[in-house]
Amino acid sequence: MNSFEFAINMELDGEKYYMEQAEINKGNELNAIFIRLAKDEKNHAKIFQNKLNKLSYELKDNNTLSEFKDVFKGIGDFKNEIKKIPNQLDLYRNALEKEKQSIELYKKFLSETTDDKEKKIFEYLIKEEEDHFAILDELVLLINHADEWVESAEFGIREEF
Repeated sequence: MNSFEFAINMELDGEKYYMEQAEINKGNELNAIFIRLAKDEKNHAKIFQNKLNKLSYELKDNNTLSEFKDVFKGIGDFKNEIKKIPNQLDLYRNALEKEKQSIELYKKFLSETTDDKEKKIFEYLIKEEEDHFAILDELVLLINHADEWVESAEFGIREEF
């Protein structure tokens, strides 16, 4: 199995994982985020498949990160919704680890290739996966913040949230 075949399988596994998370999160704002992440992973697999089959592909900018920020802007009871789903934090941490592994793998592939077109693909996908990592990292931060937040004046100055 070459690096493109491996990457295709990895991206399709990511798509499946995010679709499972979207299903778990039906009825809350996270559903839209996970569907978007799944679409991104599917698109990444398609880029690799097209490159492997010597077909054309497009490395277009996407706005997943900005869409993520828009979804959570002004949410009132986000913390409560997350609490209803058991072990959700572990799932996000697992997804974070998968994104980190993708970033590291694509950086490795980037350093090993001499083909300019392949370099552009790997640079593009590194940025995409870094955006996914940032989204998931923010989710972990939000959930941790909900667990650690104490509403009491006796605890003094608290960080902005």
